[in-house]
Amino acid sequence: NAEYGKQWYQRRVRGGTLYPEGLKFLKNAEDREEVRRILERYGAYKDLHAGVGDGPNDKTLEDRFFEEEVKMLCLAFMNSFHLGVFFAFVKLKEQENRNIVWIAECNAQKNKSKVDNYIPIF
Repeated sequence: NAEYGKQWYQRRVRGGTLYPEGLKFLKNAEDREEVRRILERYGAYKDLHAGVGDGPNDKTLEDRFFEEEVKMLCLAFMNSFHLGVFFAFVKLKEQENRNIVWIAECNAQKNKSKVDNYIPIF
């Protein structure tokens, strides 16, 4: 877990594994299949496209990124004596707010079938 955290930190601080050529490819992507092919070239993003679909109960690519971010932020609480815990806490609170807004929007639109599509934190 510590090695995974170091890799995550280096990707975030140095601009990510997609920088610079991967971002150029994504900028010019025309459809979802092309985005999938671009992401498969990079190991960190290879599995994110699995489970993404067009169905009503399928996850979007954005949801998969949020899920991966929550997993990485939860790892910050596994170690002690570092300031990453505060960053992770704030980011997880932001995700909690997105979840609350999602549930409120589903209730306002009377769309009870999608209420459970929020991203669980812990």
